[in-house]
Amino acid sequence: MTNQQRHNLGAPDPEAKTSPIMEETDEQFEEIAQELEEEGVCYFNNVVYDSGSFGCSGSGELLRCEKGVWVREAGCDPDNP
Repeated sequence: MTNQQRHNLGAPDPEAKTSPIMEETDEQFEEIAQELEEEGVCYFNNVVYDSGSFGCSGSGELLRCEKGVWVREAGCDPDNP
């Protein structure tokens, strides 16, 4: 991962707007990404993040915003990625 800032996203709130969280290898990733690509941003609990942003979710996953979709990258624990 780059040295870019990691946002502390917390746990997704089911009542708030949050972009889909997927694996790049998910069969529907490209289809969903194409639908959301026009926005060019991701949402997490009603907060907007630019494409290319990284964040740590409440479950300890490192997420990257890409084409309106959060992509699972790895773990957020630097000692146990």
